[in-house]
Amino acid sequence: MRSLSNTNITKIVAFVILLLAASMLSTSCSLLSRGQTAPVAEPYEAHSVSGKLESPDLDEASGIAASKCQPNVFWTHNDSGGKALLYAIDSTGKHLGVWKIENAANRDWEDIAAIKSGDKCYVLIGEIGDNEHRYERIAVYRVPEPSVIPANSSSTAKEPLAAENADVSYINYPNGPQDAEALLAHPQDGEIYLLTKSNNSPSQVYKFLPRFEGETQSLERVAEVTVPAIPNGSITGGDISPDGRRVILCDYFAGYELVLPEGSSNFDDIWKQKPVRVGLGQRAIGEAVAYSADGSFVIAVSEKKNTPVNTARRKPN
Repeated sequence: MRSLSNTNITKIVAFVILLLAASMLSTSCSLLSRGQTAPVAEPYEAHSVSGKLESPDLDEASGIAASKCQPNVFWTHNDSGGKALLYAIDSTGKHLGVWKIENAANRDWEDIAAIKSGDKCYVLIGEIGDNEHRYERIAVYRVPEPSVIPANSSSTAKEPLAAENADVSYINYPNGPQDAEALLAHPQDGEIYLLTKSNNSPSQVYKFLPRFEGETQSLERVAEVTVPAIPNGSITGGDISPDGRRVILCDYFAGYELVLPEGSSNFDDIWKQKPVRVGLGQRAIGEAVAYSADGSFVIAVSEKKNTPVNTARRKPN
């Protein structure tokens, strides 16, 4: 039985506090953010359960991202304290394979993104968790996306396949260590966004353009975000849509989408918009959400073994 680390104990305590706070609020109150009522209309159909996480080795799925090169392939990973393993699943949670990244370590992996550069696809892994605000330097790994074939499905955490070595970009915050669980990569310009997680203040948005040459880069703070929930800054995951016009975020209870205004060419204008709630269904500890490769639906998974895979399809315009 895996012993609980200080990080996991802190996370469990925080989750229990959040759950108790939510249970004390009515539905209307839970949709308040700084005294404002969230929009009622949702941009997505009611969520559905498309399957469950098949791999018994996936017990702390903390991030998810859609491959931009391989149809119906999603990448995910476990949270802190495990091996540096990358898992492939499909939209039903079917196990497609597991790969070990030899030159990386999983201190506290919190989120994942997938990008395409030219004709090559990569997976970005955020070593960004820091519940106790101890680490002056955090990291983002970039791994060439493994090829997923049927034979890969026999691989396990004990007998993983070998991924290519990762490049790394080290980063630091301009105002000291922060805890973050959401990593988003812009599909067009390659900028990476980190959103901090807070139980008593808005989420802070930072960005940088990675060089993946091993040196330490400083993050730029560009905005702050509140979602229509209490607490309003406890962001646990996120993604940018393939067209670069939408952002999906999640906390433990729901998803929230921001949309770039028509005519705006500055992506950072998106952080000024009011988030609209997106129902993601029941999740044990919801820390992972992503758009599909074509942006037609969002997918969400959670920690614990064999948890449901929830999807919500975007309504026609």
